[in-house]
Amino acid sequence: MQKMNNLNLLQMCSFRLLLFLLIVIRFSHGFLSQLEAVLAKYKELFDDPESLTYDIPTPYMHAEYDFVVVGAGTSGSTVTNRLTEVPTWSVLLLEAGKDELIFTDVPLLAGHFQLTDYNWGYRAMRQEGACLGLEDQRCPWPRGKGMGGTSIINYMIYTRGHPKDYDGWEQMGNPGWGWRDVFKYFLKSENAMEDLADSPFHSTDGYLDVTRNFFRTPLIDAFIESGKQSGFKEIDYNSGELIGFSRLQVTQRRGARCSASKAFLRPIRKRANLHVAKEAVVTKILISPKSKTAWGVEFARNGQRYYVRARKEVILSAGAIDSPKLLMLSGVGPREHLQALDIKVLLDLPGVGANLQEHVSMSGLTFLVNDTVGVVQNRVAAIGPILRYINDGIGPLTLPGGVEGLGYLRTRVATTPSDYPDMELIFASGSLNSDDGQVVRKGIGVTDEIYNHVFKPINSRDAWTVWPMILKPNSRGWVRLKSKNPFAWPLMFGNYFDDPNDLEAIVEGIKFSIELSKKMAFQRFNSTLHGIPLPGCAFLRFGTDDYWRCAVRQMTTTLHHQCGTAKMGPVHDLSAVVDHELKVHGLKGLRVVDASIIPRIPAAHTNAVCFMIGEKAADMIKSFYGK
Repeated sequence: MQKMNNLNLLQMCSFRLLLFLLIVIRFSHGFLSQLEAVLAKYKELFDDPESLTYDIPTPYMHAEYDFVVVGAGTSGSTVTNRLTEVPTWSVLLLEAGKDELIFTDVPLLAGHFQLTDYNWGYRAMRQEGACLGLEDQRCPWPRGKGMGGTSIINYMIYTRGHPKDYDGWEQMGNPGWGWRDVFKYFLKSENAMEDLADSPFHSTDGYLDVTRNFFRTPLIDAFIESGKQSGFKEIDYNSGELIGFSRLQVTQRRGARCSASKAFLRPIRKRANLHVAKEAVVTKILISPKSKTAWGVEFARNGQRYYVRARKEVILSAGAIDSPKLLMLSGVGPREHLQALDIKVLLDLPGVGANLQEHVSMSGLTFLVNDTVGVVQNRVAAIGPILRYINDGIGPLTLPGGVEGLGYLRTRVATTPSDYPDMELIFASGSLNSDDGQVVRKGIGVTDEIYNHVFKPINSRDAWTVWPMILKPNSRGWVRLKSKNPFAWPLMFGNYFDDPNDLEAIVEGIKFSIELSKKMAFQRFNSTLHGIPLPGCAFLRFGTDDYWRCAVRQMTTTLHHQCGTAKMGPVHDLSAVVDHELKVHGLKGLRVVDASIIPRIPAAHTNAVCFMIGEKAADMIKSFYGK
């Protein structure tokens, strides 16, 4: 027993040493790669009792399963959990990425993992008038690659949107998707903690832990108080009321990230009817040309190609970029596009890859303060905060990338109903200068020229920022295939600001944030707008509307919310790809279950919405088969 205790102590000390080294050397990507092999043997110890799901070797897979789920992201993890509740159903979950690391659990490191191979690394195509101050003038589109999908690299923000979002989906011809119908599925997935547990708008019966940040800086209090001084209430933005200010609600468990995999897959890892295959890249959905029935998938693993059959259904949960990509590779999509790539057309569905929507924002709005109240890397990468996190799951390392609060308002240019905001203010108690430009700005893609000119002069200064995010953009982009090579990136075009009102709304959000900084609560810290102009906008007078329009075009920022590329809608809607039961129009045995089915982007960060989609899809599948 003494020997075992000493071993456990040694292992835990080793973990603490590794975490300490990681942070003090400023989270080097190279160091992460070197540590990965060492950490592999510690995974079971550190994740206990939530051990990682078993990775089934290819020779031990069955030739056939009832369901084959493609993608272990938010919706894929959720639907897999619920389908395996039926003990007579067998389910194979195929995931292109690998397991999470202990470090992906650390909320403050959220931005760091966008610079690793836990991110597919996608970047949108160049376009006029957007992303002009980013590397190669292309916006990065981070997408998670691993067990949990984008929920292992996102900022853990849990928002559901407005009831009118879902009532609108129903009015578009999707029965069963109104607010009264979907609300119960938000509750079904949720395990609310702390004060949220007592709310009628939250639930404690689900797998997904949702809580408020345990740590708070004085700046979040100033943000909420300044909102009140501007005439806004403090709200629970998941109650259906969506105009006001609030501390952040996050998907965390004991101060650590609660990913989709941690929430929905690890607790069921011992179910006999579940097989999980990691680092298995699906390259094609196998569809019978005569019967128009999906009967399995083709996938690549360890340099070999394999096939697996689905007795009942293939469930495509690869996300808003890769789900339409796989449909098109399989011969389902716009006829002319597929023919141009010499792909045999099995089903002409022009909506595949169209209707792409995204919540667009602008980074770089920075307010300096005169006190040590922000989240600065040099200060949080100290032994005290690190040990508080390791021992108790508290302290600044629990802040998701430094974000602490959200504010919702209707701008001057809003066209939404009076109770429906068109702008979300994402508040963080730091800015691009807080880590000396080492990580966050690289994830966004900000060039060295801009960073060195604008932000380097204020490296490690205490500051706060607001990212103004448009909630109901009118612009639409698209996803297309670059080639019929399944390992090639697709072509992705955001088409941001195609509707000029989208740009004007963000400018209004910036101006409101500046006025917010002048309120008494923020002036306690002498909050001052950082005034060095962006090089590409220096010909305009700083602070004017024209300057901010230019700044938004330079510092265009996306937020992992791409959706809509396999739109849900009735069969007479020629832009629709799936029906209200998420079955692909014109095919049998194939459903899409992820953010790509969203017909109109909600006023929400899409992670919570994808949990809901997975829950609802599972119930529809069970009902279809009488289970």
